[in-house]
Amino acid sequence: MKIVTIVLVVITLAFTVVQLYFINAQRNIETYPYAIKKKYKQFEIRSYESTLFTSVKLSTKGYKNSSSEGFAILAGYIFGNNEKNEKIAMTSPVSMSLEDSTTMMFMVPRKFNKDMLPKPNQSGIKFKEEPAKTVAAISFSGWANDAKIEKYKQHLKAALDAEGIKYSNRFYFFGYNAPYEVFNRKNEIIVEL
Repeated sequence: MKIVTIVLVVITLAFTVVQLYFINAQRNIETYPYAIKKKYKQFEIRSYESTLFTSVKLSTKGYKNSSSEGFAILAGYIFGNNEKNEKIAMTSPVSMSLEDSTTMMFMVPRKFNKDMLPKPNQSGIKFKEEPAKTVAAISFSGWANDAKIEKYKQHLKAALDAEGIKYSNRFYFFGYNAPYEVFNRKNEIIVEL
């Protein structure tokens, strides 16, 4: 019994140390810059700067069907699957369009411009300059799934309707954490205004 207790304590300590490492590492990841224009009870209005992204359009729809495939393709590119075998830093959040087909995007670190980036080995990867935009954003915690994404999309629409704020049909999911991070998980649904 004593050995089992010791093993459980060691596993718990190791798990805690690893999670604390990920929380600290998350603080050092470059993020998509924005300014908060106005806060409401359930959402906020933000303005985003024009920013360069790597993107891949997938034939599937929805988080469950698209997230792993899109992430693997884009992560492969930034981890060296490109003509120069060059590694590019991970950024946050990972963005997914919520349309009939899904486009997943990783923000390109600010130190790069389009001409500096190595050519992808996969033809499906494109570089996309997202223009400056104003959006509404609603946040939720925990692990994302299709049901949660749809639920918060509907919450955001209802809150915007209640405030009389007009919005487009361009909704996105933003995920801020790696799948193995357990604590302080952050997700958002945004829509262009």
